[in-house]
Amino acid sequence: MITTIRIRVLPNARADEIAGERAGAVKVRLRAPAVEGKANAALVAFLATALQVPRRAVTLERGMKSREKLVRVEGVEEDEIRRRLRFP
Repeated sequence: MITTIRIRVLPNARADEIAGERAGAVKVRLRAPAVEGKANAALVAFLATALQVPRRAVTLERGMKSREKLVRVEGVEEDEIRRRLRFP
């Protein structure tokens, strides 16, 4: 199973964390700067850890140079993603 989720990245934060949801996108704060793909790599690593899947199961589909991203997650259904990220 493959699930796609919308992510809104907020780089240069004090800590890596889920910051809620806005307009259907999960807001993620990352300590990494939005320079040379550092925030993208940090996002993949953060989501893999939060969703308890290997890094290879998390792929950035769209938004390489944008704060709005579309991420593909393999092996986890949408309701399980919401539960693991602690959304209602």
